[in-house]
Amino acid sequence: MGSRPLIAGDDMVRLLGPWRRRGPGYAALAATLRSLVLDGRLPLRVRLPSERALAIALGVSRTTTTAAYDLLRDEGYVESRRGSGSHIALPTGGAVDREVAGGEGVSAGPGSIDLTIAAMPAPGAMMEAVSRASRDLTGFLGGSGYDPSGVPSLRRVVANHFDERGLPTSEEQIVITSGAQHALTLLLHVLVGPGDPVLIEEPSYPNAFEALRRARIRFVPASMRDDGWDVEMMASLWRTAVPRLAYLICDFQNPTGFLMTDGERAAVVAAAARAGSHVIVDETFAQIDLEPWRATPRPLAAHDREGRVISIGSMSKAYWGGLRVGWIRCTTALAHRLARARAGLDLSTPVLEQLVAEHLLRMGESVLAERRGLLTSRRDALVGALHRDLPAWRFRLPRGGLCLWAELGGADAEALVYAADAGGVRLIPGSTFSVDGTLNRRVRLPYTQPAHALEEAVERLAAADRRLRLGAGGPTDQSMV
Repeated sequence: MGSRPLIAGDDMVRLLGPWRRRGPGYAALAATLRSLVLDGRLPLRVRLPSERALAIALGVSRTTTTAAYDLLRDEGYVESRRGSGSHIALPTGGAVDREVAGGEGVSAGPGSIDLTIAAMPAPGAMMEAVSRASRDLTGFLGGSGYDPSGVPSLRRVVANHFDERGLPTSEEQIVITSGAQHALTLLLHVLVGPGDPVLIEEPSYPNAFEALRRARIRFVPASMRDDGWDVEMMASLWRTAVPRLAYLICDFQNPTGFLMTDGERAAVVAAAARAGSHVIVDETFAQIDLEPWRATPRPLAAHDREGRVISIGSMSKAYWGGLRVGWIRCTTALAHRLARARAGLDLSTPVLEQLVAEHLLRMGESVLAERRGLLTSRRDALVGALHRDLPAWRFRLPRGGLCLWAELGGADAEALVYAADAGGVRLIPGSTFSVDGTLNRRVRLPYTQPAHALEEAVERLAAADRRLRLGAGGPTDQSMV
């Protein structure tokens, strides 16, 4: 049966949730499986239950599961080999790859627009950075290439960026990782154990939820208000649940786009310190400030006097997702501990990628200015289209980041996702950004695609919304085979 990890039929039923909708059963099943892949809840290369086993677990005919798998194979989301079963894949040159790699008119398939991933194409300076990095690489070829802390020159550049933000930092406080997700996984490996309570804001980044679930922690969710963080509730949770750790996104939060104020940051750090808790602050979006002329709150760690705030960041959002380089800023003692613990995970980050990241960071302001101009025009195009075609949807204009967090004016997000997919737009329901599957009146709308694609996507969403309100589509309790 092969050596790939297998997801059991019962676990698949739990992940799928209420997948049955009006229309062909196989199409509804395929759409839900596709969403699980795109939002990260079905990892790449995981082996799926057999068509027969899944049919039994779901209580449907084998014809339904076979047709669903066939559809996903055609799209590239499932690959099958004789004797090895079927496993999760991503389309070669398909939706995900095209969005990240760039190109006008990014789509999820013929005529379809994919709004499931908040990611930008590579900046114009990428090839220049690669060329410079390639020349620098010769100085490393005589060594082993292994450095669990990271290339010293990159660590110095990252430390300097913290200095420029008003947070004095030494090279010894930086650990280079293979992206922010890897940084979070490494920190969880060192700082928490099974059953430990961890405070998380809700909504938040679904892949962070997955990393926390794999660490078998106990979630302590702190619901956000419509205008930002409920700091009093968070302080109360630190008193009552005494979380060992917290994971927060204070800068252009994913998915809401909120920016935590300086006063709120000070209050959060004080509450965590009283509880003896560490705080991991994800600064992946911190560089994507579309209005940099306005006053910027200090980094969360600037309020910390006890070394309990740990900052993580990466190149993925401000620069390019295909450059898997991130970092951790923490105390020197913890940095050494992380470097030692890393041996059991991945040894080190590729040297060439670190050198590319270093050159991009050195070009920082010119690259970020390009990104700001592009994102501002696309954000404004999306906002204008929503005001015109979906005036009942509510959202706050984010100062930075990559997404709008929209309330649907009473519509059900799961039903909208299904209706939108039928109309040629893919998006993720708000429930994905919740620990317990709530928030199903919201959707995340990235503004990373070209303006004309975003305007077209909104027209299609408006048509899907109208169909739902007229009763033509959406979820149903009717059994289907």
